[in-house]
Amino acid sequence: MGTKSKPSQDGTRVCGIADALSIVGDRWALLVLRELGFGVHRFNDIQANTGAPRISLTTRLRDLEDAGLITRRRYSDHPPRDEYLLTEAGEAIGPVLRELRIWGETYAR
Repeated sequence: MGTKSKPSQDGTRVCGIADALSIVGDRWALLVLRELGFGVHRFNDIQANTGAPRISLTTRLRDLEDAGLITRRRYSDHPPRDEYLLTEAGEAIGPVLRELRIWGETYAR
């Protein structure tokens, strides 16, 4: 699988996969990134397409924003409404999602 990772001082393995999963290793996070990659930017549309419970979606959007994968942009002041856009880091996960989809279509059905 490429470069071997080494144990940290506490004995756990230091690993980029583990680091990535701490940010995107959740069903709703991955589905949010999928929708944004498909050009779906508004909360209600993301929710409809993912089936995520409102509170879960709100939490994931905040987490992804805090991690720098997405950014929020106001598109209406009355009522206040935001849309969500991928950042450079969010765009960079696109190939990973494509490969995950291919794997899922091949092996997880």
